[in-house]
Amino acid sequence: MRQPPEPALLPKCPESPKWLHEYAKQEWWRTAPQLHIIGLLSSVDICLAAYCSSYAMWRRASEQLESLTVETQAGDLRCHPLIKVVADAASDMVRYAGEFGLTPVARTRIARGIQQPAPNKFDGLLAGPRGPTP
Repeated sequence: MRQPPEPALLPKCPESPKWLHEYAKQEWWRTAPQLHIIGLLSSVDICLAAYCSSYAMWRRASEQLESLTVETQAGDLRCHPLIKVVADAASDMVRYAGEFGLTPVARTRIARGIQQPAPNKFDGLLAGPRGPTP
């Protein structure tokens, strides 16, 4: 099977985009060097900036969330609107994190793609008269 073309790996870890929020920059410098070391960060990986931005949104909204409910003008209680912001940002973070192997399940998936399967005693059993197919 032909391997798809890969973007160039950079000689050193790229700087975080200047437009990122401070929390996002902190998350960039927490994750980017590790991704660079293992070859998962290239010159075109803007997805990491999206992950870091989602992290910043999640953290900012979480810090502002003091109560799970708010009182409406009618005096009723309802869910605080920041709960949805926190949940959406967390969902985005997990989705982006999976692209870079930042979760245990994603690391397992990436590792499976890198490793060659171990030989199996049944390999070639169903091969035709000319031998195994390439």
